[in-house]
Amino acid sequence: MELPAVSLKAIILVHWLLTVWGCMNYMLPLSYAWGNFSVLAVGIWAIVQRDSLDAITMFLAGLLLTVLTDIIHISIFYPSHDFLSDAKRFSIGMAIFSLLLKPVSCYLVYRMYRERGGEYTFNIGVTSAGQDRSAYEPIDQPDVPPQWPSPGKAAQPPY
Repeated sequence: MELPAVSLKAIILVHWLLTVWGCMNYMLPLSYAWGNFSVLAVGIWAIVQRDSLDAITMFLAGLLLTVLTDIIHISIFYPSHDFLSDAKRFSIGMAIFSLLLKPVSCYLVYRMYRERGGEYTFNIGVTSAGQDRSAYEPIDQPDVPPQWPSPGKAAQPPY
């Protein structure tokens, strides 16, 4: 089943609106707003530079990171039932809805990452120990022929 193409602008607009509504009653700390709005700013960068693989990668990584931070913020700062007014209930509900929508957004942004030429795996610049180094040539030592013939070579007959 093929999913319809969703614009990056629509994803950012929906998450911006849900984040604004989630921050309405000052129930969640400022770090919730700063984290989410910073990631949305990176998303705007990904809209402006359509051919940039770095922008969409950073937006995807930021969305994945805010899933974790949103879980922490909501679980720590969720008020008790006695202090839950209708406005606070709406605000926390929008924050939870934004959290539930983020994995879907991550999948859609990952598809955009693939369309822009991204690979299946993320390369963060760290080399692994099992990497093939057969094409490696040291440049600090010049190629010097050995002084003695190798034992695998047969000696040439004298003339």
